[in-house]
This record gives sequence, structure tokens and C-alpha cells, in this order.
Amino acid sequence: MVDLSQRFLLGLLPVFGLACCATAAENDALPAAVLVGYVSDERYVALPGVLLEFQQAGRSIEARSRATGAVYAAVEPGEWRVTLQHSGFGAKSVVVQIDPARPHHFRLLSDTLLGYAWPKWVRAGEKAEFRVHSPEMYQLELWRYGWKKELVRSIGWFDEHGPRATVQITPDGDYTRTGVEWNKVGYGNNPVHRQALAAPERSGLYYFHARTKTGRFFSFPWIVAPAKPQARVAVLAANINWNCYNSFGGRSNYINCVELPQKPIVNSRQDLNRYTDAEYVFYDRDDYAPLSFDRPEPFNHIDEAEQITDPIEGRQACHLAPAEWRLYGWLEREKIDFDLYAETQLHDGTLDLADYRVLIVHTHPEYWSRKMYSQLKTWVFERGGRLLYLGGNGLNCEVEFPTPTSILVRNGDVRKQRVSQVESRMHDRVESEANLLGVVYTDAGAMTGAPYKTLVPDHWAFAGTGLKQHDLFGLKSLHKRCPGGASGHETDKISPSSPKNVLRIAQGTNPNDGGADMIYFDTPSGGAVFSVGSINYVSSLPVDDAISRVTKNVIEKMLE
Repeated sequence: MVDLSQRFLLGLLPVFGLACCATAAENDALPAAVLVGYVSDERYVALPGVLLEFQQAGRSIEARSRATGAVYAAVEPGEWRVTLQHSGFGAKSVVVQIDPARPHHFRLLSDTLLGYAWPKWVRAGEKAEFRVHSPEMYQLELWRYGWKKELVRSIGWFDEHGPRATVQITPDGDYTRTGVEWNKVGYGNNPVHRQALAAPERSGLYYFHARTKTGRFFSFPWIVAPAKPQARVAVLAANINWNCYNSFGGRSNYINCVELPQKPIVNSRQDLNRYTDAEYVFYDRDDYAPLSFDRPEPFNHIDEAEQITDPIEGRQACHLAPAEWRLYGWLEREKIDFDLYAETQLHDGTLDLADYRVLIVHTHPEYWSRKMYSQLKTWVFERGGRLLYLGGNGLNCEVEFPTPTSILVRNGDVRKQRVSQVESRMHDRVESEANLLGVVYTDAGAMTGAPYKTLVPDHWAFAGTGLKQHDLFGLKSLHKRCPGGASGHETDKISPSSPKNVLRIAQGTNPNDGGADMIYFDTPSGGAVFSVGSINYVSSLPVDDAISRVTKNVIEKMLE
């Protein structure tokens, strides 16, 4: 028996297009929900609860992502327009070819403030586009980072007539390979929307400052080389290294270096091999996916209030652009004229070493192309060039440029390298960098910090320091990831591949014989090399008098 209330409810079902049950034929007509893809953010972290609408030929099907970011929907294979919405993220629509055998990787971008210049390296007078992602209107300024931060110009306030039109759209899939291509969507139809700025005439490290009314702040670097050589000293910013450590998009040369996993990350400690595999090594393949320069670099951000003598806080800032700034400012303080170039400008020929007497590479120039290495070695050993290597773990691995805006890192399989007993990844493919630098990185002393001790106190590099045999110097350092002194973070030492006339004038006092070797040697052509073998070194320049004096002595001697 069906009572009156049940009859009333059953009677309403047809009114609302519902049925109490479906026929077998009707059930057969409804496709089963299938896995169509995953949703993740710019870190490749799974996003649950994302609302998706699949549209095709007047049909609309709704789905939500699950805890793993997985999206199941009752859709047939084929082309669909998919719109994604999620609180705290930019919405977007994409056209997707649905294939259950190949899940699609949807990517959303969080509501934060980010930006980068494109190109990231230019010559004076050349233009670059500023590509900023902001969920609200923002103000942009250009600053030069020398001993003091100097405001170059206010660029203005930026907003759009359309709501949230300053929010960028990232491509789906692995855009660490191809770039985020900001300003591509919605900006190509009107040149006014694509804002570009001509580089100042003065070479140096510049930063864009982006600021919103609600207090968000983000800064991003811009390397400006001279239109023509202006000084006798050239300095290289380690922008290839910046790219290798940049994990924006979910990959760097340290996280998912081979390729992105098939599924987004839910919990790193459970999902990444580096935490779950007891036998894990960083590099165990012959080939690795490319890494694009066309991405913002959050690790290079410098706080608005930070000054050059402030401690360098954070895990990555201590060896990337924020640390490099300490050298550029110190050179300005000491009135040593220099022209700044990106490493990529040595590779592409913008920098001609023949125009300079001295070249400074520094901080952490870990990744170089074979062409760069060969040019520098020829310049030093055959053409009388003078090299200051003020860094650690430098020129340690070869990179190739499949395109002008991306690199392939030739890490190789380190397990095979251990068997063959090569000194570095560069040694595995080219030769040990100790042939050129006089020193090469070893694991001893890694992630420690300590002062140097003098071994040859009467060497001209120590003139005016008052240092005596086994005196300590380089006790002060701004490097807070590995505090303790100028020798640290990662350190290089003399090896069997070092030139026979290498003279070790000082040595770091790091534990386990891990101290950096400070060395000097001449070449038959009149060239010379001075190496300090430490990432920490430049972070001591602004605050340690002995480190400052030694470095200035060497530069002045090499300019003779």
C-alpha cells in the first residue's frame, strides 16, 4: 500500500524531471564516470574540490576533483571545453581532448603576486616585457641594486577594465619544459596591454618591485648588460643556476628532475622518491626533461626592507640572486667599475671575453655549457685572461640549450660516475673543472660554515690584512643557511686534475677536512686564476674586513 504522502511525492517526480527508477535501456545510455585527468597548482600539488564543467554540443556535465586531484566525469572520449573554478585560484577554460588512457593535467594558478621580466637578461637600451600576475591592481617600480637600493623610476599602477584581468593563465601540463607564457592569453590583440620597458644605460642588477594596495609585495630581477663594454672587469650573474633551482611548476633539477610524476603531489614525504626510496640518488638517468627560463623565480625575491648588510634568510636565497647582490654592491662600494652579464650572454656571444682584462664568476655558478667552458679556458690559458672564481661548486655540470630559452641539464647517472671515479658531472662529459678553476667540489664540508686560516701569509693577496700564519679570517658572514664563516655551504678543493703550479694560500676550517681551498696560479699566456672554492664567500664581502681586503687586492693585481 502507498499512503497519500507517498503518492504526493511520487507525483512530483515527473514535474522536476526525475524518475523513481530507470529502465535498463536508459541505464545503458548513460556513460560511466571515467578518469579524465588531475588538477594541480603551480607547485604540482593536488587540488581537491575544484569545480569543473564539461561542455560539448550544447551538453553540460559537472564534476569535482577528489582528494588526489583526480577528476572523474561521465563524458565520452573526444574534444570538450572544460571550465575550472576554485576559491583562491584563477578560473579558466581550456579545450581538452578527453582520452581515459591519457589523463589530462589541468593546472590552476593561486591568487598571489608574482612576476618576471621577459627577456630576463638584456643589453642597455633593449626592451623587456614585465609579466605580472596579481588578483588586484598593482604598482610597479624599477630599482637598481648596488650598495644601496636606488629607485630608477616609477612605472605606474596597473589594472584592467575587466574583472581580475591582471590574473595570468598558466598552460596545462608540464610547463616547466615550455614556459608559462604569461601575457600570451588576452594580450596579443592589443599592443597597449603588453607593457615593455627599455633597459637603463647603466649595467647592473635591477629589480622590479610590485606592490598592491592590500600590502602584497613581490620583487623580481632583471640583468642589464652594457650596450658596449664600459669597464675592464666583467661579472657573470649565475642565471643558469637560478633556472636549475627554480621549482615553479613542480620541477627543478632537484625536484622531479627527470619529469613530472603521473599524479600530482598530495604529501611530499609519501609521494616523492627522494623521501620514500632508501636507495634514492638525485641523478640516475642519462636524459632529463628540459627546464624553461620562461617562469617566475620566487627564490630570487628580496624583501622590500632588506638591505645589503642584512643577514640572508631562507634556504635558497643564500646562493641565488639575493646573495649575488652582495658582490655587486661591494664592488660599487669599493669603486671597482664592472659590467654585468648573464651567463647565458657568454653562451650566446653577447659577452666577448676579449673585451675584458678580468672576469668574475661567483657564488654558485654550478651549470655551464661546454661552449662557455671552452671559451673561458682558452681566454685564460691562451689569451692572458684573468679569472676570479669567488664561489663554490662551480662549473660542475654541463648544460645544453635546445632552444634559446630552455636548457637540458646533463646530470648523467651518478652511479656510473662513482664507478668511473670522475671528479664531477662536468668531468664525466668534458673534463674536470679543476683544470680551469684549480679546485673542484667534494661532499666534505657541505652544509657547514667556518672561517679560513692563512697558509701563506706573505702572499701579496694578504697585503694590508695583518694576517699571520694560521690566523683565522672570514669569521663574519651574512649567509644564514650555513652560518659560521666565509668557507661553507658547498666547498671546492685541489684535486689531481688541478694545474701543477696551483698554490694554496688559505684553507677553510670546516669539519672533516671539508674546508675550501683558496688558491692562485698563473698561466703561460700571462693569465691567472684566483679561486676561493666557497658559496659562502661573497656573503662575507660586505661585513668582513679581511675578506674584503683580500678580494680587492686580487682584483687590483689582476688589473695590472
